[in-house]
Order: sequence, then structure tokens, then C-alpha cells
Amino acid sequence: MKELVEYIARSIATNPDDVKVTEEVEDDGHIIIRLEVHADDKGKVIGRQGRVAQAMRVLLRVAAIKDDSRVTLEIV
Repeated sequence: MKELVEYIARSIATNPDDVKVTEEVEDDGHIIIRLEVHADDKGKVIGRQGRVAQAMRVLLRVAAIKDDSRVTLEIV
């Protein structure tokens, strides 16, 4: 799932080298994926009214259902 977010963010970002994705698994199995991008690319990754970020969250939710887990995407 981390690779999916990284691929999407690098495709959108003007500065793809500044994209960093970290994955943290909590005790209850909940996965938190943190996406860090260059300040200039934050608007592109979030999208108008958050549509791009919401689309990434939907894709992550679908992937998480296949793995029988829960996932949260945080854009920093």
C-alpha cells in the first residue's frame, strides 16, 4: 500500500524526489501511512476540494479490505 501512495504522489508532484512515504503499524493492526511532499506540491497532492487525497484514500481502503486491515492516510 505504501508503494501505491508513493507512485501516485510521485506522478502528480513537480518535485518527485521530495516525496517521502512512511508506514506505521499500530498494536491493533491499524496502518497509518504518512505522505510528505514539497511545500509547493502539497496543493497538487490534495487537489481541488481534496478530491485527489480522497481518491487516494478510497484506493487505500480497497487495498486494505483485501488485506483485512484498516488504513489511514495522513498528508504532512
